[in-house]
Amino acid sequence: MTNAMTVIGYCLLVIGMTSCGDMLETESELVEYEKDNTLNHPTDSVYSVLGIINKMQIIADRTVILGEARSDLMTVTDAASSDLKRLASFSLNSQPSTLNSQPSTLNSNKYNKIADYYAVINNCNYFLAHIDTTMQRRGRQLFRNEYAAVKSFRAWTYLELVKIYGEVPLVTTPLMTEREAHAALNSQLSSIKDVCNYFIEDLTPYAYVNPPVYGSIGKRSSTKFFIPTRALLGDLCLWAGRYEEAAKWYSDYLNDKIAPIKISASNRVHWSTPMIYTSPSGSYSVTGDNEVLGIIPMETDIFDGNISDIDNIMNSTRENNYFYQLQPTVTMRQLSARQINCLEYSNEQTRQVIYVNDLSEQILTGDLRLYSVYSLRSRGTQDPYEEYSSLTQQIDKFTRGSITTYRSPMVYLRFAEALNRSGYPQSAFLILKHGLCPENVELFVDSIERSKAGQLIMFDPLAFPRLDEQGNLAILGIHSRGSGDSHCNDYYVLPQPEKQLATREDTVQYQIPLVEDMIIEEMALEGFFEGYRYYDLMRVALRRNDPDYLAGPISRRNGEQDNVLHTLLMDQKNWYLPKQ
Repeated sequence: MTNAMTVIGYCLLVIGMTSCGDMLETESELVEYEKDNTLNHPTDSVYSVLGIINKMQIIADRTVILGEARSDLMTVTDAASSDLKRLASFSLNSQPSTLNSQPSTLNSNKYNKIADYYAVINNCNYFLAHIDTTMQRRGRQLFRNEYAAVKSFRAWTYLELVKIYGEVPLVTTPLMTEREAHAALNSQLSSIKDVCNYFIEDLTPYAYVNPPVYGSIGKRSSTKFFIPTRALLGDLCLWAGRYEEAAKWYSDYLNDKIAPIKISASNRVHWSTPMIYTSPSGSYSVTGDNEVLGIIPMETDIFDGNISDIDNIMNSTRENNYFYQLQPTVTMRQLSARQINCLEYSNEQTRQVIYVNDLSEQILTGDLRLYSVYSLRSRGTQDPYEEYSSLTQQIDKFTRGSITTYRSPMVYLRFAEALNRSGYPQSAFLILKHGLCPENVELFVDSIERSKAGQLIMFDPLAFPRLDEQGNLAILGIHSRGSGDSHCNDYYVLPQPEKQLATREDTVQYQIPLVEDMIIEEMALEGFFEGYRYYDLMRVALRRNDPDYLAGPISRRNGEQDNVLHTLLMDQKNWYLPKQ
């Protein structure tokens, strides 16, 4: 443990929040004591689960901020807080030049509070240790659904924690005293793979247990307040390098017999008419019920509890005098603009494939997803000393009432990543270009790969038809959500070696890193500003043992390489926040 993990930190781990004195207060809502709570009644379990969700609200914004402020797709503005600027510049390990700083506050940063994660974990540990799993009603285990849901909360929180800090104490029992906390924090640290491997085994027996049904809570359906366990198992396997298992969990989740998950062919922004390239057609939204699979619900009013501040950080609001703190980078704009947009246009006489590029407005060139959710407008000429910003920024990717944990296109893209690393690049690329359905598998995946991939790509033909009742495509590749009719795009193709290689396996090995690059790029085009990017770069950099995969893009995010930042990020230890 570092010197920053002081006795205060130990107390924070035990009680989830403030001071050491709270440890002994049995009325504390942060600690549950056995003599006060037996968790043997349905009402107890409901309030305990909702209490854990309440703790998750505290870390919810960080799932977005830590994944974007440090990435290559967003950069801070002059209006950004000092905490956000230090986070984005990877300078939390250095001491701020503030006179009279106390040692305990030298590295203080609102985005770097490890105790908030352990508050969630300790509440989960307590629940799992004290819930009565033997109780039955009509032959059914009464609390099995809550037990499985809390296990998923704990595993998800640990995955977030270890991605942020690199190595962490793996604590799976409730800590009720300072001595217990001290011992836990001085135990052997667990790496990302260690944590993932532990929770893969821990969660697998509960993979098919449905979350509890609580109905409407706070005028919202609670069905998405929980972590989709099989998708989480896919993520854990992906980070652990267990790619075939990851693909199996993603496939099983997406191809669920009762509730299959499809990508809507209508949720896309595209050109529909040649020669008129000023206003794209379609509607692209990432916040609809068909898109969002899991959320952390937030309060809508600060007087009710924990609200999200993402809107004030990324958008111009009346609360922030229109001064947003994060904005798209040069890299993000260039990434979007360099995509080759394809339009399949048909009339009674002819069918044409038209490539729409090099338009007068950069934001309309290439992929249209950035255009569809991002705008920057002038409020008119204003005095530079005016209290309100002269520019307003709007990013329509967030709702104040929730932070998304899982979204269907991103699960498909991780599925593609897992398939590709399992040795099935054709199937992975199919998800990008055409969309996964039985007919497309037959058309675009060769018989050898179909045989090897087996059930991983055998989706239900009734649930995943290629055409709808009107004869239109019902399944589209993820790339078509913003880059046009990608299934017709002759420039968007599976990479092939210039010369025939000695064996088919040589070709597959040649394709895997190149298809992976395409998948990671598509993750950026689809998931930009949502908190995924930094960790996507990290995951591949770790996999390839290539720190430049992360250091290169981030150091060039503002157009030119920042050599100091590049050197800093070539050292893996600087990828993680300091533990304090």
